[in-house]
Amino acid sequence: QVQLVESGGGLVQPGGSLGLSCAASGSIFSINRMGWYRQAPGKQRELVAAITSGGSTNYADSVKGRFTISRDNAKNTVYLQMNGLEPEDTAVYYCNALASTTVDRTSRMYWGQGTQVTVSS
Repeated sequence: QVQLVESGGGLVQPGGSLGLSCAASGSIFSINRMGWYRQAPGKQRELVAAITSGGSTNYADSVKGRFTISRDNAKNTVYLQMNGLEPEDTAVYYCNALASTTVDRTSRMYWGQGTQVTVSS
């Protein structure tokens, strides 16, 4: 299967910056889309940003101009650079990948364990 391991969360002051990374490993045949979702207490999980293997990106309106998603296909790693952080960005951030394995080459959705991002003074 495919494992996703996130890193880089933490506590940051409003207006600050933070970078997240997520490395995929396992019996990977291909990874199409990778992305970041977040879930704040009492709210539904929402898409933050996503990127395809070809580099096409899409962002939630609330993070456009502040967050940047990028990807290293050779390392099966996706990054999220977050600038101008606001208290409303506080949430658990989850890495997500649409990937197929060498076992059966069937595309499935995989999730990381989540990393906490807290924006507070």
